[in-house]
Amino acid sequence: MSNRVALVTGGAQGIGEGISRRLGVDGFKVVVADLNLEVAQQTAEAIVSEGGIAIAVSMDVTDTAAVRSAIEQITTELGPIEIAVNNAGWDDFMKFLDTTEQFWDKILDINFKGALRVNHTVVPGMVERGFGRVINIGSDAGRVGSSMEAVYSGAKGGIIAFTKTLAREVATKGVTVNTVCPGPTDTPALRKFADNSGQDADKVLGGMTRAVPMKRLAQPADIAAAVAFFASDDTGYITGQTLSVSGGLTMA
Repeated sequence: MSNRVALVTGGAQGIGEGISRRLGVDGFKVVVADLNLEVAQQTAEAIVSEGGIAIAVSMDVTDTAAVRSAIEQITTELGPIEIAVNNAGWDDFMKFLDTTEQFWDKILDINFKGALRVNHTVVPGMVERGFGRVINIGSDAGRVGSSMEAVYSGAKGGIIAFTKTLAREVATKGVTVNTVCPGPTDTPALRKFADNSGQDADKVLGGMTRAVPMKRLAQPADIAAAVAFFASDDTGYITGQTLSVSGGLTMA
């Protein structure tokens, strides 16, 4: 796997940062792609300081032309993308009946169509070269639903179904496609949700923690370990799978 180019969208912070840094440790050339270029640069610099190879790239996954331009830049600077981690995402917590069509469009454009845009751009090259690893970041919300996240759950459920279908279409081409579904993960986004819940934030997080059989929230490194597994050369016979990383909260 050493020296393979790995793209991580939404790779600057939270789960994405954990994935970027783990792939850097594992010897990949990491592309930290994010809407926030400044933070992406900080993450790339951290990877380099730890002895890895990384660059930061500005990428808006809602803009097809921007995605293609960024991938051209990456290919020129580091080489063809062989591992694509579609992690970019966004959500806001509210009851479905309080949402608007504008909200639906934003959720779907980032969380579902964003992955479609990236995969549509990078997978042809993987097929042509006979090797590729696609890891789409789903969510347990997409498997079992999640209160206050109806549209997000639908988008992530779509990612799971899309992953399985794409996996079938490229199964003979040396390209694997899998989904990693995080459970509740200790990130700034989760803490923001707890702060804005209208309840005591510590109690909200405590309730989430007690619901997990392992009695702790996931850390970004936990999600990153699953991504690293699917990204490795050793997983060439595993495709179309959905792996929850949730401390047992969701069991298949």
